[in-house]
Parts: sequence; structure tokens; C-alpha cells
Amino acid sequence: MRSIRDLFRAKPRVAVLRLQGVIAAGPRGGLSDHALAPIIERAFRRGKPKAVALVINSPGGSPVQSALIAARIRRLAEDRKIPVHAFVEDVAASGGYWLATAADDIWLDANSVTGSIGVISSGFGFPEFLARHGIERRVHTAGASKSFLDPFRPEKPEDVERLQAILSPVHEAFKTQVSSRRGARLDPGRDLFTGDVWVGQGAVDVGLADGIAHAVPKLKALYGDKVKLIPYGTRRPFFQRLTGRLVGSVLEEAEERALWARYGL
Repeated sequence: MRSIRDLFRAKPRVAVLRLQGVIAAGPRGGLSDHALAPIIERAFRRGKPKAVALVINSPGGSPVQSALIAARIRRLAEDRKIPVHAFVEDVAASGGYWLATAADDIWLDANSVTGSIGVISSGFGFPEFLARHGIERRVHTAGASKSFLDPFRPEKPEDVERLQAILSPVHEAFKTQVSSRRGARLDPGRDLFTGDVWVGQGAVDVGLADGIAHAVPKLKALYGDKVKLIPYGTRRPFFQRLTGRLVGSVLEEAEERALWARYGL
């Protein structure tokens, strides 16, 4: 027979923080440190949670925002001594995987796409189009590098070299994040920082994740069948929800779709 104390004993609580979408600063409706800060704070502080679970579905985006969000999660986890678990849905690639490394362990679906530990810069060039249509590009600068990678001028080797000098430190920071968080779990015989991706068990085998598991059954296994899962997540502003993508620019929409399309989504 259960005691009165057992009847009124509080159920363990786990905050479930959904991180879904492209990672970007500004009003684009994606994941940013500014938008997530109050939500992350509530997830760690409200109701004395036993743990925080990150449910991640992101193809990446801004490395700065990825680093800021992950660092905020780690600060709160360490300050409040709360374990963090990450559960990947379709994809946690590039900045999405950076977010996953904020967790103490990472769990995947058998079909999750994970990795893409690299940095990319892409764009378009139109110099031949302009010449073909008799359009002259006129640019005047004070500073030799001010017209760096102008899409309406032929690409210059010195511009490409300068861009690589920008991308390389960001890549090194990403590698440091993964190495420091995953440590000895990473396969020492594999170069995991080429920008390649792995699916399901393949990511587990090279140490980018800890196993195949879904959030609800795994959290019940860790914290008991009576665990109470408390959802947290961002919401788009009312007008944006009402009008959908009409309020966003066509180019931003195309860019976001291209990020997801890289992983077959």
C-alpha cells in the first residue's frame, strides 16, 4: 500500500527545449541567441527540472549564433548542475550539430543526418551577364578591399585567399567545440572535420553521437515512467503566423530551402 508521502511526492520534471529551424540573427523567424535566451533561462530555472532535453532539427546557419546559444546552454547547465540530453530528429548538421554538442549526450533516430563540421560561404557571380547586355559596373572605394567579392566583377584570387582566411578560424572554432565536448568518444582514426555527414548508426560509430533513441522513451528510461516532460520553444510573431512566408523575402526563403535541401529535406 502506497504511503501518503508517495501520493504527494512531486513527479520528476524534464524541460524539453525544441530547437528547430535555420540558425540566424535578425527577424527571419529562425533560431537566434536573442530570441532563445528567455526560453532557455525558463527551461533551466522553472520548476527545478531534473534535466533539460534539446530536441534538435536544424540544417545549421550562423556560426556566431550557434556558438552563443550553445554557450548559454552550457553556462546554465554548469551553474545549476543540470544534465542536458540532445535528441536529433531529421538533421543536426553544421550549426545544428554545434547546438547538439551543448548536451552531455546525443541521441539520434536511425535516419537522422548528423555532422557537416565545416564552414561554407556561397554566392553568385554575374560579370558575363552584365557584359553580354552592355551593362557597365561602376564601383569607387576608399580602401582596396572594400569591393571584396563583388558579384558583378570577375572573382579575384586575392579575394578568394582573403575569404579562406576568414573561414578557416571559424572552422577551427567549430573543431575545438566538437573536440572539447565529445572528447575521447570521437574516433581518432577518422577525420571528422571535412564537412561530411553521417546517418544514424554511422554517426554513433564515429563518436558524433551516443546511440539510437527517441526522446520520450529515453527520458522515461533515465528518469522513470512518471517523469513529466515540460515543452519549451519559440513562436513566430502573430502577424507572421497569420500571413506565413508572405512577409519574408523571396531570397531568404530560397536560401533557407537550399539549406534544408542539402540534406534531402
